[in-house]
Amino acid sequence: MAKDDDKKALRDRDGPLPLVMNREAAEPYYWGDGPHRSQAWRLLDGTDLTVTEEVMPPGAAEQRHSHTFARQYFYVLEGEAVMAVAERTYTLKQGDGIHVSPKQAHQIRNESDADVRFLVIAAPRATGDRTPR
Repeated sequence: MAKDDDKKALRDRDGPLPLVMNREAAEPYYWGDGPHRSQAWRLLDGTDLTVTEEVMPPGAAEQRHSHTFARQYFYVLEGEAVMAVAERTYTLKQGDGIHVSPKQAHQIRNESDADVRFLVIAAPRATGDRTPR
């Protein structure tokens, strides 16, 4: 794991974002409560494009919602997730991805017995563009 000085050097050497980004260099954030608390890292945090790596423990689920402007692509790196998009439900396994268009209600859940690790790619940024459904 990189030391704090190493993280600062990565950020300062070549501008606001390092050329190589990973979970060690990214600032983590958390969502959810208790045993279902999920962790995420913004690997790319632009206004026009974001890439986030997330880890959801068993039993975790986000609130069903939509985005007015952002389209998103969810890609499973490890584990298995259940993704509800509009009126359909999909099981995503390692190597599977799914596109969510703007204004489509969606929710990702972990109904398995193991963590699920996935990427969320959004264009433009989905932060602040969220309506509960």
